[in-house]
Amino acid sequence: MAAQTPTKTLTAHCFCRAVHYKLTIPITSLPLRTHLCHCGICRFTHGAPCVFHAPLPVGITPQWVAPSGPHNLTSYRHTSGALSDRVFCSTCGCQIGDIWPAKPINSKEDEEKEDAADNRHWTISTSIFTEHSPSNFQIDKHIFTDSAPGKVGLHQLLPRISRRDMEIYTGHFLPPNANRILPPPPAPPQAEFGNTDSKEERLRCECHCGGVSFTFPRPTKAILGNSELNKFVSPTDPRKWLASLDLCDDCRLLNGTHVTAWTFLPLQLLEPAVGTDLIIGTSKTFESSKGVRRAFCGTCGATVFYWSEDRADIVDVALGLVRASEGLFAESWVTWRNGRVAYQESGESADGSPVEDSVLDGMLILALANELAESDQRWAMFHGYILDLDGKETQNNGHTSRADNTALFLVII
Repeated sequence: MAAQTPTKTLTAHCFCRAVHYKLTIPITSLPLRTHLCHCGICRFTHGAPCVFHAPLPVGITPQWVAPSGPHNLTSYRHTSGALSDRVFCSTCGCQIGDIWPAKPINSKEDEEKEDAADNRHWTISTSIFTEHSPSNFQIDKHIFTDSAPGKVGLHQLLPRISRRDMEIYTGHFLPPNANRILPPPPAPPQAEFGNTDSKEERLRCECHCGGVSFTFPRPTKAILGNSELNKFVSPTDPRKWLASLDLCDDCRLLNGTHVTAWTFLPLQLLEPAVGTDLIIGTSKTFESSKGVRRAFCGTCGATVFYWSEDRADIVDVALGLVRASEGLFAESWVTWRNGRVAYQESGESADGSPVEDSVLDGMLILALANELAESDQRWAMFHGYILDLDGKETQNNGHTSRADNTALFLVII
């Protein structure tokens, strides 16, 4: 009798656990090779800087934990003959992964046959798993780094993970097999102006399907003169807002990726108007804790807003949706907190143990937190300043920044 191949069970779930599944993986297939995708489709369907994905071995599919099941998923196929169906939790909006056709799709007939078959391949979001051990997942590459305006992105801040250099794929990396054609890149963003006589410059945020779309202006005179709202204006440039990278566990399980990026805006400035119910276009909302509301697109699943009744006049906007001409970092519009990564402790102490130099107890999120923290310092050196948001004054290259925003630690999710 042939020896049975040893296997390992991995568990994943979204924030609300309406999506909860296990994978039984042959030990010989571990660790799962994990890539960070920076393409515009992934960014605009997640509302995040990038996604953490791993293709599953052929024949491996989720084993649903009751009462969870595929009935709790919303599927998004952005064009006929698209590369994959992107699926997310219908309740909390967490992106779960992509389901790929087993064979190339060349016609509508091929598409219908593939939909009827049960042999499609999965590419899963590794961020929603309960154990991020390097024996389970090995993050080893960035893909489609040249697809964003300016070719800028998180890959510039993460050249390595766990002291291992990351590979860069700029072109046709299409798991799990080739012979697929990428859709054309989105049109370059155009400058926009308000509907008022002032013709104020505005920046658009829009999810992939376009169901949620709005703009915001630069800080206005009224905001600069408001002692509460001006806390969210850049302390180094009154024409910019504050922004931050975020590693918090709640966000990870609500958008399906390890790293979120936010800017913090007076709700009154969004156009078209958005109320505290966060309803605009195709948005759906989810209460992640008492008095805390989040919004995502009900069609494509993109994370859009975070709002808390403790600061009802402010809304956090997912910067993965911005259509800035300079790309993801939108540095002509926001000043980034680069003295520290928000909620770095979600990675540093996720298991309650003392922090070590690299991965602690096999948790990849630790290495990610450490690398981002070091990269923030490199970014600060390049730009000539270090900005933290704890009310402390820091100095670098002769430049001094002052951030009198002591409340902002409570603001960033």
